[in-house]
Amino acid sequence: MHDTLVIGESKSTADVIFEWLHGEIVTLAILPGSKISETDIARRFGVSRQPVRDAFRRLHNLDLLDIRPQRATVVRRFSLEEIEATRFVRLAVELEVIEGAAQLWDQARSDALAENLDEQSDALIAGDAGLFHELDYGFHKLICDLSDVPKAFETINQCKRKVDRLCVLSLSNDESVAEVLDDHRAIANALGRRSVQDARAHIRHHVGRLDQTIAEIHQTHTDFFQ
Repeated sequence: MHDTLVIGESKSTADVIFEWLHGEIVTLAILPGSKISETDIARRFGVSRQPVRDAFRRLHNLDLLDIRPQRATVVRRFSLEEIEATRFVRLAVELEVIEGAAQLWDQARSDALAENLDEQSDALIAGDAGLFHELDYGFHKLICDLSDVPKAFETINQCKRKVDRLCVLSLSNDESVAEVLDDHRAIANALGRRSVQDARAHIRHHVGRLDQTIAEIHQTHTDFFQ
């Protein structure tokens, strides 16, 4: 943990603590089920408990913390029921986006997406899973932006962030990252051909890839789940 708190001009103390804790939780530096204390965090950063409390509340609203009155606050475990609901919503939105995208796709859009794919490939070669994770978000956001439905990514983003920690586990080896990149390339290829059928099929396969990951993690890390 950090021993000192550095606050930029545009960030509040609560913002900095929130961003740090969020990063620690979604990267599994702090594991599901772990207890965390307002007092300990405040002491570590040399601040009062109020900004820590504000950061905790924001993390609770993101379903990352369970705040229990008179009991210890814990990092929230995964819920299979919530994961399934999130997956359903994300797939429904992405299918609509990709169908519309395939009908208006052109070379300029393909070129923009190709640039992101090149960066993904570079991140894979460099073994930088964190950067690849960010570019993964960028890939899906770019499709929404280029399809003139940027607001759709807000929903996709919310869904993706609810399973971020699972994605960290699934992207912990080069083989998994390469498979995701292959999915992205297949989606881009289908868009380039303006094939609605293939684009939808590749999105279904891509989103469905998480099912196997969830099953494997549930078997090997049962303590991460409710």
